[in-house]
Amino acid sequence: MGARGGQALVSLAILAIGGALALATVFLPEAPGYARVSARLFPGLIAGGLLLLGLMLLVEVARGGFRNVGEEAREPFHAAAFGWVSVGLIAHMALIAGIGFILAATLLYGCTARGFGSRHPGRDAVVGLFVGAVVYALFTYGLTLSLPWGAWIPGGPS
Repeated sequence: MGARGGQALVSLAILAIGGALALATVFLPEAPGYARVSARLFPGLIAGGLLLLGLMLLVEVARGGFRNVGEEAREPFHAAAFGWVSVGLIAHMALIAGIGFILAATLLYGCTARGFGSRHPGRDAVVGLFVGAVVYALFTYGLTLSLPWGAWIPGGPS
């Protein structure tokens, strides 16, 4: 199979994942009458995005293949970067119930930034704390979905 065949398979796989997610979204429960946002919103948006991306990639394949993807464009595997991001994800999943969403997100952000080459852990922690707090507030107060506050923090939201 040539490069274009592999690219077509990637495009079709993305379409299949988007289609499966769209189908699964249909089976999510309806929101109660007072809810502003249904549980179907975000999975539906992601499914739509994947379907659009898959179609756009198929168009690229039909026009001659993905642009700027040749042997010269390939990057070597960076084991350290992979390790930092993996450690961040695993730590986030393992610690979120105990330390809460905001601190777990801060840790994940810091590890991911380090994996992408940042050498400023203090700045990354501040940015991660801010991003985690904003996402926590949006989900908890905007969407009324409960994210873990952290078992060790007294008096947190329940």
